[in-house]
Amino acid sequence: AALSRRIMLMEEESKKSEQNLADTVTKLANSSKEADSVLKKVKVFESTCMNNEVTIEEYDKNLRQTTKMASDNEQKLDELSRKLGVQEDELKRAIDRAELAENKLKGIEEELQSVGENMKSLEKSAEKAVEREEKLKDKILSIQQKYKTAEGRFEYGEM
Repeated sequence: AALSRRIMLMEEESKKSEQNLADTVTKLANSSKEADSVLKKVKVFESTCMNNEVTIEEYDKNLRQTTKMASDNEQKLDELSRKLGVQEDELKRAIDRAELAENKLKGIEEELQSVGENMKSLEKSAEKAVEREEKLKDKILSIQQKYKTAEGRFEYGEM
């Protein structure tokens, strides 16, 4: 009786152990599935992370190139600004020289106009002098003729 009771207890314990084993195997299977799912997610995240790292490297490379380009452009801007300043100074000097030349030209034009007026008055004076010369020549010829006539009369009168 004690032995059969002990066998019954052991069978019950065996059933409980089998049930526990079945439950544990089921839990293990579920945990394994969850672990596989987690591993898949880990792989997806690792892949995404690697892609992100590649993208970040590309962005970093682009940033370095863009920074260098910006630096180069800034140097070009500085150089062009300096050249523009030089050109503006040269333009200012050229304008000053042009104004000076223009003022000299005005002075020369005024002088030329004065010379032109002087030339006109000299021409008028020359014309008057030529007229007087002609009148005087005519007078001299007239006086010479009168002289010859008078001389002729004088000689005729002496004879």
